[in-house]
Amino acid sequence: MYLAIFGNGLDLQMVSAHIKSMIELASARISSIAPPEAFFAKWTDHATWSVWSPDSEWVRLDGPVAEGATGVIKPKGGPKTRFVISTLTPGREYTDTSRFPGARLTFQHLLTRVGDRTELDVRVTLAGPLAWIWARILGNGFRTSVPADLRRLVELVESEA
Repeated sequence: MYLAIFGNGLDLQMVSAHIKSMIELASARISSIAPPEAFFAKWTDHATWSVWSPDSEWVRLDGPVAEGATGVIKPKGGPKTRFVISTLTPGREYTDTSRFPGARLTFQHLLTRVGDRTELDVRVTLAGPLAWIWARILGNGFRTSVPADLRRLVELVESEA
């Protein structure tokens, strides 16, 4: 589905309807002395997510780490949720997406090398016609857990270096 947006009456832009309903639940940015590959290795080691993300009871991948691979995450106090690795660019990006009725929950993890430091960015978004409902249910938890998880991840990776 696409929505038409008119500018000055002369131009027409087409914008996907899911973009119009995208909601950012949380984002965080942090810098580290550790190399990007060290963080990417932690993001792709699903069995150890609960070490730096204590809201995750466990995470299992159905096969090898690859774009399109599927898995299940069990949040503490929540139901098991299936996810797919939607983007996997070694040393740069790990993004996973879960589907809820009427919405998609996306966790985007980005790495950028700036001089001798690594910039880590995490963004959690919801998209879809029922994103607003899911945002009310999930939003507050992610606003506090995403920055805290990112800090714990940096502490863990830097302590292992």
